[in-house]
Amino acid sequence: MAALLFIAACTTDHSEAEQPTRPRGSAQPSSATAAAAPSTAQASLREPPELEPDTSLAGRQKVTTGNATVAYGKGKKGDALTIAVSCQGKGRVTVVVQPVHVSFPLECGAPQVRTITNQVAVSGVERGGAVSVEASPAVHWAMTIGRGMPAEVEPPGAD
Repeated sequence: MAALLFIAACTTDHSEAEQPTRPRGSAQPSSATAAAAPSTAQASLREPPELEPDTSLAGRQKVTTGNATVAYGKGKKGDALTIAVSCQGKGRVTVVVQPVHVSFPLECGAPQVRTITNQVAVSGVERGGAVSVEASPAVHWAMTIGRGMPAEVEPPGAD
């Protein structure tokens, strides 16, 4: 059975409170779990987002406006793919991960930077592929792609 794991965080510079975002994704077959990740405030988008220290870099896109696609190479069996996207400006970005057919949106904040990190652990993610971003014209975005062990998540209803 394949598993799809999303870890999401939204950051703003207007509030000290964390505001987790629940991304939408799809895979055949899948189960999804969303959990808040630690967030940090950032005044302006200058660099691609950072990944956890135990995640190896698989791809990176510097600050960009408009649409772009970033390729990533083959990984080890059992590895998850982590996609961290930051954006700033009025609009949204839609992220599509191929060949596993997973996608998620991110509403961008006009003055603040928002970041979402999703971990995808589905059958086929160990193969190479590409992450495509479709972005509104007024949005600046950056992305980091990594590989590593899937995060452990408590089953639904566990406290």
